[in-house]
Amino acid sequence: MAGGFLSFEGIDGSGKSTQARLLADALRALGLTVCLTREPGGSKGAEEIRRLVLEGDADRWSTETELLLFTAARRDHLEKTIRPALARDEVVITDRFADSSRIYQGLTRGDMRDTVDRLHALMIGVEPDLTLLIDIDPAEGLSRAVARSGKEMRFEDMGLSVQEKARDGFLALAKAHPDRFRVISGKGTPEQIATQVLQTVLAHLGTA
Repeated sequence: MAGGFLSFEGIDGSGKSTQARLLADALRALGLTVCLTREPGGSKGAEEIRRLVLEGDADRWSTETELLLFTAARRDHLEKTIRPALARDEVVITDRFADSSRIYQGLTRGDMRDTVDRLHALMIGVEPDLTLLIDIDPAEGLSRAVARSGKEMRFEDMGLSVQEKARDGFLALAKAHPDRFRVISGKGTPEQIATQVLQTVLAHLGTA
């Protein structure tokens, strides 16, 4: 399906994972075949890398090492999950993709944006057809993320300043790439946000 590669982005606690799931359910109810996936992860090899990058101390990896790990996970995800699903004419919905690396490795802890983009061009070379950015106040997002707890708290443990930089970075990306990004307010109930997301996606897919 043309335009069938969709990504959700946003800071931690924005609700993007919930919205990705709700969108997948809604599209399936309309008769579409959907591949719901995530990053880091989405394939066996990438899920193994996920544990390395999301668990442990906040300073476990240098930014450069972290970027290489995320890129390796993304490459496996692309080869094993995304491309095969698109070849079957499925709608692919991924919870995070390369824009997260542009922000978390490229911006929040220094300026490695050029390195991120060059590595992406070399090893990945594709962008989603549509990116839905769920925008939320950084303090609220961090509060939500910390409240859910669990083992995968490495980025949350980096604190509010990283959340603030990430939000600013995502909004700047959306402004720079208006043809691909749609900014969706994270205020409201999950159902209210999901309605706006679905309308946006159906308009993109040409089925609205």
